[in-house]
Amino acid sequence: MVKSPSFTCNACGAVHSKWSGRCDACGAWNSIVEEAPLSAGPARKSLGGKRGTRIALSSLSAEEMPPPRTRSGLAELDRVLGGGLVPASAILVGGDPGIGKSTLLLQAAASFARAGLKAIYVSGEEASAQVRMRARRLGLADAPVQLAAETNLRDILTTLENERPDIAIIDSIQTMWADHVESAPGSVAQVRAAAHELTTFAKRRGLSVVLVGHVTKEGQIAGPRVIEHMVDTVLYFEGERGHQFRILRAVKNRFGPADEIGVFEMTGEGLREVTNPSALFLSERDNPAPGAVVFAGIEGTRPVLCEFQALVAPSPHAQARRTVVGWDGGRLAMILAVLEARCGIPFAGLDVYLNVAGGMKIQEPAADLAVACALLSAREDVALPSDTVVFGEISLSGALRPVSQTENRLKEAQKLGFTKAIAPSGSKAGTQTGLEMQKIPDLVTVVGDIFGAG
Repeated sequence: MVKSPSFTCNACGAVHSKWSGRCDACGAWNSIVEEAPLSAGPARKSLGGKRGTRIALSSLSAEEMPPPRTRSGLAELDRVLGGGLVPASAILVGGDPGIGKSTLLLQAAASFARAGLKAIYVSGEEASAQVRMRARRLGLADAPVQLAAETNLRDILTTLENERPDIAIIDSIQTMWADHVESAPGSVAQVRAAAHELTTFAKRRGLSVVLVGHVTKEGQIAGPRVIEHMVDTVLYFEGERGHQFRILRAVKNRFGPADEIGVFEMTGEGLREVTNPSALFLSERDNPAPGAVVFAGIEGTRPVLCEFQALVAPSPHAQARRTVVGWDGGRLAMILAVLEARCGIPFAGLDVYLNVAGGMKIQEPAADLAVACALLSAREDVALPSDTVVFGEISLSGALRPVSQTENRLKEAQKLGFTKAIAPSGSKAGTQTGLEMQKIPDLVTVVGDIFGAG
C-alpha cells in the first residue's frame, strides 16, 4: 500500500492532506510544501507474523552512576548545562540573528578543545575565512578547533564518523541539506531530517552535538516543534541589541535543571561572564525615582535582582497604549484590571509603559507585586525608598500570595545593600537575613499604606 503524500507548512509546521496556496492554521501564503520521508530506503513490511527481540527490563530502584561531565571553563555555560557537557548529548541553541550565538559557541568550542576534547566547528552560513577572522578577534586563533564550511549533511556525517570528535557544533541547522529529502534547505522537512540524523548519529557514536537554530518573529525556534523533543537540551540566547547583557536560558534539560540562566556581557573581545548579574542589572541606578521598583526574582536556581520601570501619562488618543518590554503583556492587563476593580485605581485614558531594565526577561508570577508598585509609583508620582525590594504574586481577588525561595531572595538583596523588603504576609522568612520585612495581606493595603492613594 502506497502511503499518500503529506504537505507541511514551512511557517508553522501544520500538516495538510493536500496542497493549498494558504495555510489554514497560520494564514501564511505559498508556505505549504510536499513532505518527503526521512529515509529513501525500501518500505517496511507489516509486523504481522514476525516476533521481535525481548527487551531487558529493570526496576525503578536500580542505581546508575550519574553521567560524566566535562567542564568548558565558562562557568556560566556549565551552570546552564547542569554542570558541564554530557557525552552523547544533543543540544539546541536558539536566538535572534546577530545576538551572539556564533560568538558564544566559538568560544565554547575553544574552551572545550583546550580542556582536552576534540572539537569540530561546522559553519553552513559563513566561509572558513570569516570564522577565522572572528576567532582572531576573540583571541582564539591558537585554539585546537577544527573548522569546516559545509551544508551537505551526508558529507558532514561521513567526516564526523572518520574524525570521531568529542563535540561537533553545527551552525546552523536551517542551512543543512539532506540529499534524500526533496525540498529546499530550511524547509520543515529538511530541518527535521537533518536534526533527526545528527541527533541519532550523536547517540550512536557517543559524541556531543550542538545545533544552532534560528528563531521566528514570535521568538520560537524556526521549524517543527518536534526538533525540541528530539534533543536533550534546548537553550535560548536572549538579549536586546541595544544592551550589552546576554542571557543564556535553559528551557529544557534532561541532565540538569530547566529555567537555569547564565549571564554574559558582550564586549569588543567577545562574551564575558557575569558572576554577579544582580549587581550588573542594578549598576546604573541613581536616586529613587517614581516608577522604579527593584524586584527580587529567582531564575532557575539563582536569585537575580532587577529593576522594573513604569511610566504612566495622559493619552492623547482615544484608546490608551499599553507597551511592555521584558514582561508578559497579558499579565500587565490583569494587574491593571485588579487595581481598578479591587482598589478603585483607574488607568482609563492613561498610557502605560513598562520596561525591565538591562534587557532582562521576567516570567515568574512573583513579579506581580513589583509591577503593581511600579505602576502606582508612576501614577501617584511617589518614589519607593532605594533600599527596598519587592516580590509577591497577586490573585484576581487582590490578595497577595507568598512565593517560593523567600530566603534566597532576601539574602541576595542583603548582599547588595538592601535593608527593607515588601512581601506577602504569608511569606516564610527567617531572621538571619537581617532585612526589615513589611508583610502586606492584599493590594488594597499597598495602595493605602504605602502610596496613600485610593
